[in-house]
Amino acid sequence: MRFNLKRLFGIKDREGKIDKEVVPLAYRETGAVKIGYPVLRGLLGPLVKGIWIEEIEGLENIPKEGPAIIASNHQSYFDFLCFTAVCPRKVHYLAAEKFYKSNMWRPIMNLTGQIKVERESHDKTGVYEAVYSALNQGMLIGIFPEGTRSGDGEIQKPFTGVAKFALTANVPILPVGIIGTYDIMSRNNKRPNFRAKAKIKIGEPMYFTGYSNPTDNDYRLVTDTVMKRIADLAGKQYKFGGDYEIKTG
Repeated sequence: MRFNLKRLFGIKDREGKIDKEVVPLAYRETGAVKIGYPVLRGLLGPLVKGIWIEEIEGLENIPKEGPAIIASNHQSYFDFLCFTAVCPRKVHYLAAEKFYKSNMWRPIMNLTGQIKVERESHDKTGVYEAVYSALNQGMLIGIFPEGTRSGDGEIQKPFTGVAKFALTANVPILPVGIIGTYDIMSRNNKRPNFRAKAKIKIGEPMYFTGYSNPTDNDYRLVTDTVMKRIADLAGKQYKFGGDYEIKTG
């Protein structure tokens, strides 16, 4: 699958022509990532699964190939670790800049090819380019629509970026409900609980069609629809949004 990233960003060379290289290569999987990701997953995956993951449902719903967005609720740092441990494909998450300032997390971020997000920056062009570039190359992008970890384990009001990416790139969203990671290590804990267990429930891909010129309202409605499904999978209540009909296909 390919969509016109050059037209999307309007990047041109000195002669005024669309530069065919800039955006498609905005995200590159380096040699370190090609080697480091499977090595880290091979080392840490069995450890995470053996200690903390009790149940996995819906692995068959993960597309075997092609681009998609993984969207899940966010209770803990272990959300990323647990899903990465069980997913048969590489997932490149949007990760806050603070992980790149941590001596512990920075090597993991770099070796697994996560996408850095400067949350305080008003210019997110680099992030958009990297996400669309990765999707254009058939990769999986991981997003926590809530933006940050929940303070009480409940679903927070999400941002609409997940809908913007999906509608612009015309790719499916895979809803994931993660249960139990708040008890493993909430934002108030400094150390993980080795007795707590997590469950991961993966829903069927959600396709949204008919949005050739989506509005901010469309982005909000699609985001709410996805979050309602995530909440259902996670056994949580979604307290935002209303009752409306969404165009899906």
